[in-house]
Amino acid sequence: MKYGGTSISATKDIQTISKHLNSLSKNNQIVVVCSATSGTTDDLIEISQSIKKENKSKAEQLAAKIINRHKQLATQTIKKSDLRKKLLEKFDQDFTELLALIDGMVLLGEVTPRTMDYLFSFGERLSIKLISSAINDSGKKSIPLTGKEVGIVTDSNFGESKPLIDTTRLRVSKTVDALFLKKTIPVVGGFVGADQHGHVTTFGRGGSDYSATIIGSCIKADEIWLMSDVDGLMTADPKIVKNAKLLKEVSYVEAIEMALFGAKQIHPRTFEPLLTKKIPMKIRSSFNIKNEGTLVSASTSKAAKNTVKCVSNVRNNGLIDIRGGSMVGNPGTAAKIFETLAKAGINVMMISQNPSESSITIVVKNTDLDKATSCLEMELLGKIIKKLEVTTDVAIIALIGSGMRGTVGVASKVFTAIQKNKVNVSMITQGSSELNLAFVVKNSDTNTAVRAIHNAFTLDKIN
Repeated sequence: MKYGGTSISATKDIQTISKHLNSLSKNNQIVVVCSATSGTTDDLIEISQSIKKENKSKAEQLAAKIINRHKQLATQTIKKSDLRKKLLEKFDQDFTELLALIDGMVLLGEVTPRTMDYLFSFGERLSIKLISSAINDSGKKSIPLTGKEVGIVTDSNFGESKPLIDTTRLRVSKTVDALFLKKTIPVVGGFVGADQHGHVTTFGRGGSDYSATIIGSCIKADEIWLMSDVDGLMTADPKIVKNAKLLKEVSYVEAIEMALFGAKQIHPRTFEPLLTKKIPMKIRSSFNIKNEGTLVSASTSKAAKNTVKCVSNVRNNGLIDIRGGSMVGNPGTAAKIFETLAKAGINVMMISQNPSESSITIVVKNTDLDKATSCLEMELLGKIIKKLEVTTDVAIIALIGSGMRGTVGVASKVFTAIQKNKVNVSMITQGSSELNLAFVVKNSDTNTAVRAIHNAFTLDKIN
């Protein structure tokens, strides 16, 4: 079971969760994975920014803010005085270590990816101690473990590490099995592992989901539950579509597409460890336990009946239209463009090429737009590129559903609905798998486009 930051940021919620885990553990063996509490990772990021600006006092103030917030939660949550005292002492030790880290980073005058990962790991280090103590307070044995301590071994790509799965499987299963024999619930920090040298690494923002599925695959779990503040995956963003429906079932491949196209509930790499083991996963709300949420599995029975499952959107992107007569019939043109962008560390979200080969259109995040255009102009303008046209503030709209495969008239239905609502489409792509159909519109047209498609496919009547 993985709990997101919003689920463990209030005294009442922590106590409810600890009682629920105590009850579940009577008939089940449970591993708990925790994110940092709400706002903690943001504060740690701000600490890193303060260090870069050589503002040591601001960094120390933020560190004190983080620790005091956790101490307050501990004081309010843990009823047994001996447990509370031990927890507060551990938080004091963490605070001392955090201040020493800040001091060292300021002294060296550099913030490296390696030191950033170590700094960011403090959020989960604090939350697991809090949740483990709460479980102990409820009468069930528990122990907090960092990703490193549970046995997650990764490469040394700090900030975006990947697990060395065979080594991780051996170490995690050994650690967890030993705790299960002692009838102890391990509470593991998500998002974090360690490389083969023992240096702390992170999976990137939102990586606690990934930690949960890695551990689940290592111990051959019967089910993995991702607990957050939402009931599950929806047919659309309920903030945009009031009658959006909860999806009861989706397949792995559909869920992966949803993650890539903006489903905030899932880290895109979450499903990698599940694919071979075919472990079912539920996305549920920790605030609404009675709701079963969304079941994600290798295949679904109900899913195939629905042509389209959901309409996702990703706002605040930039569109770059790359043109040049020398691109036509010139092998390796696309490779040069994408190699240039890759060297600059820019992720391309969408690609479309004119059949004449005279233009390639790509979509990147708004934040990467200046960097992308600059490096393309410096490296390729006047060589294979004649002209760049840039459009800012565009949104990707994506229809997702395995039922689209082989179904005639999906695109016609989509663009008829879009045309009726007077929305202009700048770019269209569809993979050969027919699992998704994506197109680009202005940010300002996002809500209109999402509602139009949701209505066209009557997604309010799904399930």
